[in-house]
This record gives sequence, C-alpha cells and structure tokens, in this order.
Amino acid sequence: MNPLDALTALWSLGGLPPQALAGIALTGSDPVFPSSFAVGTAAQASIAAAALAACELGHERGAPRQRVAVDMAHAAAECTGWFTVDGQEPDLWDPLAGLYRCADGHVRVHTNFPHHRDGALHLLGLDPATATRADAEQALRGWKALDFEQAAADHALVATALRSFAEWDATPQGQAVASLPLITITRIADAPPRALPPLAADEQPLAGLRVLDLTRILAGPVGGRAMASFGADVMLVNSPNLPNIAAIAETSRGKRSAHIDLRGEAGREALWRLVEGAHVFSQGYRPGGLAELGFSPEALATRRPGIVAVSLTAYGTQGPWAGRRGFDSLVQTAMGFNHAEGEAAGDDKPRALPMQILDQASGFLMAFGAAAALWRQSRVGGSWHVQVSLAQTGHWMRGLGRIEEGLRAGKPDLSPWLADEISHFGQLRAVRPSAQLSKTPAGYARPSAPPGTDAPVW
Repeated sequence: MNPLDALTALWSLGGLPPQALAGIALTGSDPVFPSSFAVGTAAQASIAAAALAACELGHERGAPRQRVAVDMAHAAAECTGWFTVDGQEPDLWDPLAGLYRCADGHVRVHTNFPHHRDGALHLLGLDPATATRADAEQALRGWKALDFEQAAADHALVATALRSFAEWDATPQGQAVASLPLITITRIADAPPRALPPLAADEQPLAGLRVLDLTRILAGPVGGRAMASFGADVMLVNSPNLPNIAAIAETSRGKRSAHIDLRGEAGREALWRLVEGAHVFSQGYRPGGLAELGFSPEALATRRPGIVAVSLTAYGTQGPWAGRRGFDSLVQTAMGFNHAEGEAAGDDKPRALPMQILDQASGFLMAFGAAAALWRQSRVGGSWHVQVSLAQTGHWMRGLGRIEEGLRAGKPDLSPWLADEISHFGQLRAVRPSAQLSKTPAGYARPSAPPGTDAPVW
C-alpha cells in the first residue's frame, strides 16, 4: 500500500473531512531502513495523520488550514527514538532481555524493569542476585516455548513465544486482533459540545488544550510528546513508586512532569483536580489498572463531561490475551514479525524490526485519535474513548505489504534531522519532529524533565 492510500484509510477511520487531505505532501518511499516490512510507510502515515488531524482541529477553532509535509526517511528516523544525553547514548536494554532458545523453539523475555527481571529468574529457578544470561539460557532449554509463555503470563510477567504469521493467525488472539479495526473512537456518554479556546493564526494547532499523560513505555509517551509538539499543554503524571527507563529523557520533550501517588486518597483527589481542567486523558497502564482506582473512561466522562479518554493496550480489547501486559519487542515476536524477517534474510534466524515501530506508530495513532475525537466533540458533543493497541498496529503494518530486497537497505545517517536541546537530564540530542507544518512549525515549548519536577497543577 502506498503512503497516501494508508493515510487516506486512517483519515476515514478518524471521520475527519476528506478535503483536508489536499493539504498533505508525502515524500520518499520504502525501504528507508533495512527491513522487509514497510516501516517507513507506517512511520510516515501515522505521523502525517497525527499532524494533519491536529491542524484540522486548529482549523475548527478558527485558524486557517495549513499544509503538512512529512518525508519518509525523516519520519522513520524519528521513530527510532534515538538520542544522547551529554554525548552518551544510553543502553536501553537490560543484559538479560532478548530471545532465548527453548526445547522446541524460542521465547523473548522482557527484563527492563527489575520486578520483571527478578520474576522471570525466579520462574526459572534462578537466584536474581547471582544469575547470568548463560544461566537463563541453560534453564530455558528445559522449557517448551508455549509453556514458558503461559507460565510467565500466569505470574504477571512479560515473555512471548516466537511464532510465524501462520501460527499467530491460528491462535484465538490472532483471530480477535484481525477482527478489530486499527483504531476505535467511541462515544461513551452524552455531553454538550465544549467550546475550545479560540486559536490565533500564529498559534500551534493544539495550543490551549490540556492533556494528562499517564503512560510509561513507549507508545503512550510518544503520543503525548506528539501532542506537545503541536502545542498542547501536556502533563506527564508518574507514580513516585515505579521505575522508569532512560527513554523518558527523549519522550518527555515538551511536557510538564509531575508525581502523584494514586494509592492514597490525597493523590487520587489531586488527579481528579487535574481531570477537571483537562481535554484529554491518555493512559497506558495494564488493562483495568486505572479503572480499579476509579479512573475508568466512564468515570472520567461522569466527572468531566466531554473529555476524550485514550487507552493503549498491548493485545487489544478482545480475545484471551486482552488482559495481558506486553511491549513492542514481545508483540513483534508473538505476531510473527521476527520469524518473517529471518525468513526474508534467508538464514531463518529470528530478527527484530529495525526500530520499535509498533510502539512509535501506536503513539502517533493515539495523538491522531485524540485530535479526531476532540474534533467530533466540538461538533456533536459527547464524551469519547479512543482505543489503540500494539497488536492492532502490527496487524495494520502487516497489511501495508512487504518490501522486496528491503533488508539490503542501509541505515540512513540521522545527522540531518538531529537537534541539540537543553533538558533537565543534561544536553539532549534527538531527532526533530518530522511533520513540517507550513504556518506554525512543530516543536517543544518545554525542555524534558524528570518525574516530579513540576507540581501537579495546571
């Protein structure tokens, strides 16, 4: 599928005016990174959708329509999430994370958080204080891949067996994901249209809109960062009791960053006060996690009529895996991408996609869905729920087609798209936004900052 067709299909899902598509310019073609999949098209189409929807919402608020240009190579570079702090590129992976051979196949284990790492090692009968990767390799040789996958899920851990596309398609979860659209935007309650702040011609399209960003790894933070780049006032809300990963320095660009402990009544009240002033509430915790604390989409709509709730899951809302935790690398493995890349390379060695494109594209789809739902709210009222999942994004990307000889492509030089920024983490070098807005350029009004830097008040 070519990028414009992919974008047009996305635009139709959003229910936005088709005439706005006349303002888009898409340049470049796959392959732009070494992959047999259309990772460049996935990056370009999702970023273009988010940018154009933000501009259409700006137009609804009184600003002139503006042209949006997205170059495919720049979009794919942005989706690498590459950055340095004070000249150092952080190590984003725990030494025990990765693909392991089992008695009858492979599993991928995610250990970037200490509790996931320790839990996996305990499941293998190993001591987390002394276990090495070699110990884990030896222990996993005694497991069948599907058995370890199930045992990990039973213990709320994160590991998936390596499957081919055919094997994934035969699973109940694969069939459930295939039955779902890429993104759903659902009216969940009645509410009058909310008057959005009027927009001056020289203001970014999301200026004056408030977004609560209760997301962590990685798609959700990308979605909040995208909305910040188009002018939204985004507040990242973290728990003081949970760990983070180094990528937070890059994904927090443009955001306020606050701590709230939702385990106590005072923390929940602080979040409700923020909700009362918010236009969007974006969350990516485990399915049902925030609902258990009282912050379900329906509860948000009752307390703040007209709000747009955005929810991210790993495997969608249907099927036996709907409640499972997951990360991009694991979803790639479970759905067949790693197996297919190995087949395309001709050596049948499982290999990951060249970037965490399921995370990245899903993040931009969250921003797209939020803007589309706000556009609907301003016209017809209602409270809205946007739902995105990594697996649905994967199914969509698979439908974009394969790139013959794509693995022969070289990795592009990122330097033309890099910018140096001051941050509270140190001197940050990262990829500039790839969406080029003709009247109000995308960019970040605030430097990235560690959680707890800002007070939890608008």
